[in-house]
Amino acid sequence: MAMTVDDFRTLYAYNSWANKRTLESCAALTPEQFTRDMGSSFRSVRDTLAHIYGAEWVWLERWYGRVPTALPSAGDFPDLQTLRARWEALDRDRLAYIDALTPAELQRIIKYKNTKGTPFEGQLEPMLNHVLHHSTYHRGQVVTLLRQLGAKPVDTGLIAFYRERAAQPIA
Repeated sequence: MAMTVDDFRTLYAYNSWANKRTLESCAALTPEQFTRDMGSSFRSVRDTLAHIYGAEWVWLERWYGRVPTALPSAGDFPDLQTLRARWEALDRDRLAYIDALTPAELQRIIKYKNTKGTPFEGQLEPMLNHVLHHSTYHRGQVVTLLRQLGAKPVDTGLIAFYRERAAQPIA
């Protein structure tokens, strides 16, 4: 079953919400804990978050027709505040992109090159889905790392997002 533009607007609002909550749960970490090598897929909490951010950024760049040649390095984010600031800007840009989508654009073919220069193409809709699931997967890794560091992660489940939205008064 195909997803609608409204589905993607909701799910990208969720993704933004979940990323912000994840970053908030990392605020309790010391700088050493934030960058400590935990032997995970991406060495540290910082490196895992930088990977999520970088993937979200590179896909948005591709959707706009730009050709990034590299993901941002984890070293570009010396602290949580730097990462948070860059992510806030990305969220604004991406939510503007998602808000402007039309149903026909979901079927648009995106041609791009990966960071190694290999060409690919595909419909926008599966790419939009991929980014959402990729981010959710790696946020789960951050939860594990936070627990290993003795920090308390927050719930970023989709149902928590829906419950929070339902509790908010309509403006």
